[in-house]
Amino acid sequence: MQKINICLTDDHQIFRKAMIRLLKTFDRIGEVWEASNGEECLEQVKDKKPDVVLLDLDMPVMNGSECAERLLQKFPGLKIIILSSHDSEKYMLYMLELGVNSFLQKNTNPEELENAIYSVFEHDFYHNELLNSIIRKSLKGRAHNAKSESGSEHQISEREREVLRLICNEISLKEIANRLSLSEKTVQSHKLNIQSKLGAKSTVGLVKAAYELGLLE
Repeated sequence: MQKINICLTDDHQIFRKAMIRLLKTFDRIGEVWEASNGEECLEQVKDKKPDVVLLDLDMPVMNGSECAERLLQKFPGLKIIILSSHDSEKYMLYMLELGVNSFLQKNTNPEELENAIYSVFEHDFYHNELLNSIIRKSLKGRAHNAKSESGSEHQISEREREVLRLICNEISLKEIANRLSLSEKTVQSHKLNIQSKLGAKSTVGLVKAAYELGLLE
């Protein structure tokens, strides 16, 4: 299995060192680099080219929100998992629209952290209750309008709905192709078409759209 290289960005040194020791116990983790703020993270990503960035929000010099925006502008294929604390929700909806791949609470258990890294690397997102909660909040007060507009404004075919539903259930494009008796290239084309029609910048954006369309509860 391909090793996954990580850049851990957090301004608390004790937390970083403990996290690095934990990350190195995971079977598929390769190199782990660290940064104490957003500027250092940008330099590490430029020099080391990690696969996944674990990014704190509340940091000096350059916070996680600004860092995520710059990372996604400069390195659009990079996977970003936001490490959230209880007071960081004000940034989350913004970064969901920006294109980050998932959110984790800092007190998450090691098994979930490991699963999240693997899922983001392989499927572009990790679907957990925190992500669900953020999406539901973004839809609150306009769910009715989203449903009423989805049929006329966002015309996606039944096949595309089926592909979208499977993507949101963390099924790989290869497995979707096998299930639907399609080529992987065709499934990738469906995904790109869905993203274009729904204005989704990332797979997390597709999950949000699936909620709007009533494909997820």
